[in-house]
Amino acid sequence: MGAFLDKPKTEKHNCCGEGKGLSYGLSSMQGWRVDMEDAHTAVLGLSAPGMSDWSFFAVYDGHAGSRVANYCSKHLLDHIINASFGAGGSQSSHSGPKAPDGSVIDPSSGSPTVEAVKAGIRAGFLRIDEHMRSFSELRNGMDRSGSTAVGVIISPKHFIFFNCGDSRAVLYRNSHVCFSTLDHKPCNPRERERIQNAGGTVMIQRVNGSLAVSRALGDYHYKCVDGKGPTEQLVSPEPAVCEMTRAPEQDQFLILACDGIWDVMSNEELCDFVKSRLEVSDDLERVCNEVVDTLLYKRKLCLPGAPKVSEEAVRKDAELNNYLESRVEEMLCHAEEVGFPDMVTVMRSLSTDSGMPTLPPGGGLASKRSVIEAIYNRLNLYREEDGVSVAVC
Repeated sequence: MGAFLDKPKTEKHNCCGEGKGLSYGLSSMQGWRVDMEDAHTAVLGLSAPGMSDWSFFAVYDGHAGSRVANYCSKHLLDHIINASFGAGGSQSSHSGPKAPDGSVIDPSSGSPTVEAVKAGIRAGFLRIDEHMRSFSELRNGMDRSGSTAVGVIISPKHFIFFNCGDSRAVLYRNSHVCFSTLDHKPCNPRERERIQNAGGTVMIQRVNGSLAVSRALGDYHYKCVDGKGPTEQLVSPEPAVCEMTRAPEQDQFLILACDGIWDVMSNEELCDFVKSRLEVSDDLERVCNEVVDTLLYKRKLCLPGAPKVSEEAVRKDAELNNYLESRVEEMLCHAEEVGFPDMVTVMRSLSTDSGMPTLPPGGGLASKRSVIEAIYNRLNLYREEDGVSVAVC
């Protein structure tokens, strides 16, 4: 935490999948950080009784190490399912969290009720956090890692969102942002009150002037106040959980992402950008990579109502790329007169171009940086091979 590279590592990790009426794409990049500390979970169709039509997606933003994020990506879902059904993790065990009518299992489907799953998410977070505390390297302070978590469980009729920390989930419905989880930051009044009641302080918007999130898994050096329960510590492992009824004809896509995305783009800006990219390509890996190239980390989940590829949008995007190529060529052609420009100079010049066609909403010129770099490198290669600065003209 706090350590950065001189230049970002831009190799991407991608995966994608489709099923249960959903499709998803993932792109992650180490970026400027010394180590890759993030992880994810994507499961289409859960193996628990009555949940074969349910799916689970989550993103874990690790800090001070990857131990907690990696373990949660492999085991959090199991803890949630076991807690949703009860201690034994089976339909026969009704000692777990109950719905308002007292039931744990929906008799029509054999799956746990939505209320049981919501309670199971809360219990699952507390259980896995307590379980990881027993790991020797975490217990003795050799590993001080922690992780935020954001995710969604999707049933045939409901979205059940959860978040712990400042990673965020957004639902795009009927061409509008209709839901967003709320970040857990130390400066939030409720979070600040808990921190102060546990004997801590909030300085420069951080817990004790250090940690930028007020809720997380792991981070056990912030969870050792005597006489306080797990949800009363300086840093709480308790997630916020929210249920929404699905609207299949209107739901378009979900975005789950770490704070590195939301620090740069608002909910509306990112959703507008993703929507514009989906109108150009239905390749979710490509869409994710375009966002990563702009913002360095992002995860997206598409619903049946997602925007479809538009011939008009594809045409306009191609026109924009052609325009960018011609402008970069023009700049390199005059390199002998004013000195060969670097990428910073090229980007700065393009940013003031009043004749630029419409850029992708939300992403702006930054979303086309990879395209511009590819053009620049190709033309620069031609120039070097030919030994003249105007060989591209």
